[in-house]
Formats: sequence, structure tokens, C-alpha cells
Amino acid sequence: MPKPSATKLPGFSGKLTTWQLTAGSAAFGLVIAAGAVAAAGPWDSSGQRTAERDRAASQEAWGGADHAGRTPGSAPEAAPSAPSVLAGLGAPAGVAPAPTDGALAEVLDPLLQDPALGPERSAVVLDAASGKKLYGKGGDDGLTPASTIKIATAVAALSAVGPDHRIATKTVLEPDSSDVVLVGGGDPTLTARKDGRYTDTAASLRTLAEDTARSLKSRDIDEIKLSYDTSLYSGPAQHPIGPNENITPVSALMADEGRLDDSSSGPAPRAADPAAEAARKFAGFLADKGIKTKPASKSAPKPDPTPSKASDRAESLAKVESPPLSALVERMLTHSDNDIAEALARQAAVAAKEPVSFDGAGKAVRAALDKQGLPLSGAKFADGSGLDRADRISAELLAALLDHAADPGRPELRSVVTGLPVAGFTGTLVDRYPKDSPGTGVVRAKTGTLTGVNSLAGTVVDADGRLLLFAFMTTGTTDPQSAQKALDHMASTVANCGCR
Repeated sequence: MPKPSATKLPGFSGKLTTWQLTAGSAAFGLVIAAGAVAAAGPWDSSGQRTAERDRAASQEAWGGADHAGRTPGSAPEAAPSAPSVLAGLGAPAGVAPAPTDGALAEVLDPLLQDPALGPERSAVVLDAASGKKLYGKGGDDGLTPASTIKIATAVAALSAVGPDHRIATKTVLEPDSSDVVLVGGGDPTLTARKDGRYTDTAASLRTLAEDTARSLKSRDIDEIKLSYDTSLYSGPAQHPIGPNENITPVSALMADEGRLDDSSSGPAPRAADPAAEAARKFAGFLADKGIKTKPASKSAPKPDPTPSKASDRAESLAKVESPPLSALVERMLTHSDNDIAEALARQAAVAAKEPVSFDGAGKAVRAALDKQGLPLSGAKFADGSGLDRADRISAELLAALLDHAADPGRPELRSVVTGLPVAGFTGTLVDRYPKDSPGTGVVRAKTGTLTGVNSLAGTVVDADGRLLLFAFMTTGTTDPQSAQKALDHMASTVANCGCR
């Protein structure tokens, strides 16, 4: 194949190079969609773009950056590797020429001065093959990351428990009794649905009920007292932002992220007590299988499950397991899923033997990243999702996290790259890049959006076919759409650039 042209594309209306077109299709595994979609929707009361956004939730066709939608009934699989992405779109790593520091500064410096980016802004660009910093302005400043903190959450969880780890939900039988306990393990993707997106790969509450019923009947038990155990988690369940359609109260037991509609991502009405809601559904599934649930006490008006804690002597009845952590990471990053983010941060806390709470998870995430030698100066992890404005991360840290994830020597982190939304095609970037933009299909990035905060961090392939890593952060923005366009313009400029 002839070497791709290093000529810059004029403006942002030029056609993609052969290398970039490869990025937008084969190398990234995209399902090509129709042209640009409607502009971004409204903001919610917390200041977060509604689920960063409703359009991300609407992409229910099978496929996408999170690799959902395998054959019904098949076992969950680990996320596929992305060698073509990480090797610069099929070329041996480092073959395509890297941009020079001065040339990148020449094109990015003026864009970073855009008033739409607010009074605080920072930017870092790294070369993926060498790890060398090619551009940096304010990169050490700790700024509010919004949802780009999910990159840190993902790297911490994957490094702490591994990409193949699965989260179990189980039932146990207390000794010398008919007391059954539904024990939550922290899987927010546990599903009570018969069909829909992710039901073919998620752990099923219906399957757990069927297996539990079978196990009980083998013991000649057809009537039980049912309770549920959420004791794995500690601390407050409610996120500091309060009740919000972007996140369910954080519990070790929930079904379908506590959603009260049929959505699988994006904002939705949420259960105030997701554990109780899941346990009630479980009781109904048991009844369908011939297992009756009796009231917890003579004074109880109805047989609703009650909270409890399973004893150490309880006997296992059945369990179901989530998809591997790598698949949860992809789903979280593609759709900016806050519930999965908080669950993954708590998996890191469990591994670190920290309290499984907001505070403990923050300590565990920091410790996991510190073990990797990442630049943590000024970093603060108040939550795993980025909804908390107390979070602080530098652009330098975001770029370094991406550098770790793109390192062929760290395959356990690969789903951090494969889960990033693809500009103009998937997740939270599905409608942010017009179809004629040089960034379309070649920018993969995590968005971060709160009122006054706009961030973008990810990977981009430049006009020479070189894979670069970038982190752009802003605070104090007043026009969110203009800020987003300015950040997207910066990423597209890098895509359009030979910069030598």
C-alpha cells in the first residue's frame, strides 16, 4: 500500500485520507450510520447534559463501541483487542512520522485562546508510540473533569481486579430454615428484563430465580421468607447531587440500574430504593416458578422482602455473574454510564479492602493509579462518575491514563480505548461531529460535561496515520455548545494535521 499523504486537508471540509478512512471503518469496527443528527439536548438540574445525552441512549442498534449484542444465549465474552487502533491503523507502531512540538503549538495555541473555552483551560497531546509529550499548556492544573474522570475509574478498576473479573449476584439459604437471602455483589447491569439491549449478555434476575427455585425444590422447599443483603456497600447511597435521573442511589443490589422505564442508557426515572425494587421483582419470578414467599413476620401486611445480612453459615443456592469487567468498562465509557462508574470504583475498593463507599472508592482509585506511577499531583477522586464537582484531575493525568491504556504491554487496559465513543458514530459523540469533519471516525474520546465544565480526552489519528493521545479541559464556560464545538475543533485540527 502506498504511504498515505501528509498533505494537510484544507479547513475542515476536505475528504479523509486513506489512513483516516480506515480508522473510521475497519480498524474501529464501526457500523456506519446515516449523517449527522440533531443538536445536543437540554441540561438537567445538576448541570449535566442529560445523560450526556439522550441521543447516546437512543443508539439501540446492536454493535457500537461497547460491543453489545452477541448471539442470544451465548456466554459473555471479554472485550476484543484493538491492535489496528493501537498500531496506528494497521501500520507498524511508530512508522508514520510524529508531529513536531512547534508545529502542533502553531495550530493549537490559537484554538486554546478561544473565549468559548472559559477562563481556565488546559491541553496535553502525547504520541502513543513513544509516550512523548508533543504539546502541553496548563497540563499540571487540577481542574474539574466531569465525566472524563471515568477514564481514571476504568483504569483503576481494571488494574485492581482485572478485565476478566465478573460481579456475582447470588442467593443463599440460612441453616435449619426456609429463609432465603438475595445477596447483591454490586452489579448494576443485572437485568430483570426478558429482552432488549444487553439482556443477552447481562446477568439475569430471571435466571437466578429459576436456578434458585430448582435448588429449593430439590430440598423440598416451596415456601420461603425472602430478604435481601446490600451490606457489601457502606456509607451514603445517595450521590451528593441528590436524587437525579442521571444516577440511581448507589446500592450493591439493583436491576437494570434502578431504571423505571425500558431504557438501558441515558437519563431515566429511578427507583428510590433499587434493592427493594429488585427483590420484589425477584419474588415475583420465584412465584412464577412455584416458590411462594411468605411475610417476614406475623405482623407484616404482605410478603415484601426485607433487608438483612446473610450469615457466614448460609448455604449457596444459585448465582449469576455479570459480563467481564472489560465489557462493563466499554459500556460505561461509550454511554457515560454513571451507575456503572460508581460500581466499578467500588470494585476497586473491595479489592483494596477499603470501605466500599464514596470515600473508600476514591482512596482505592487513587491507590490503584499510584501503583501505576501515574501523575496524581492535585488529583481528587470524590466519586467514580464525575458528577461531583469536588473531583479534580489534570490534563496530564488524563493523557497519561490513555497512554497506559494504549500500551500494547498492558492488554488488561485495552477496553479503555475500545470503549471510547467514536466521533460522529457512537455514544456521547454520535452527534458532535459533522460528517465532513476530519475528526469524524478518527477521534475517539470521552466527553465531560457539567454546567461551566467541558472536557474531551481520547485518541486521534492524524493525517499521517500517527496515533496521538489528547486531553483538553475547560472550566468556567458559559456557552456549552460553543465550548463543545471549540473542543471538537481542536481534536479535528489534530486529525487534520501532519504538523511537521
